[in-house]
Amino acid sequence: MTEFLKAKDIKNNWFLIDATDAIVGRLAVFISKTIRGKNKPSFTPHMNDGDFVVVKNVEKIKFTGNKFKNKKYFRHTGHPGGIKETSPEKLSAKKPEEILKLAVKRMLPGGPLAKKQMSKLKVYRGDKHPHEVQNPKVISLVQMNKKNLLRNQ
Repeated sequence: MTEFLKAKDIKNNWFLIDATDAIVGRLAVFISKTIRGKNKPSFTPHMNDGDFVVVKNVEKIKFTGNKFKNKKYFRHTGHPGGIKETSPEKLSAKKPEEILKLAVKRMLPGGPLAKKQMSKLKVYRGDKHPHEVQNPKVISLVQMNKKNLLRNQ
């Protein structure tokens, strides 16, 4: 018989990632798996059992190739002819946090559960963040790459 995780059994951890020189897509993959809880043996698809992720220095994030200038983000105002586009270059000048949030959001399955999971992602410019009290475990980019390399073998 399969046993599913119950809400009272959920234990959330906090992780801190320094996004300096991190590649957007690779960082977003790690974050999306962590906030969904897929890195835990107790993963249950219909439960919000993921961990909290705090990302600092998001303004120093990198793109591969020419994506920083050529990639387009689209949104619609809701009015006829209201499609708007922007590039990461323009977006990083105003809201660098949005680049990472959009990348992670688009890696999650749609629906109300994804919105709850997105609330576990905390993204900040600079080194300062208000989550020191939670005592987050620091994860370096080297650790993330080693985990990915081990999974790919």
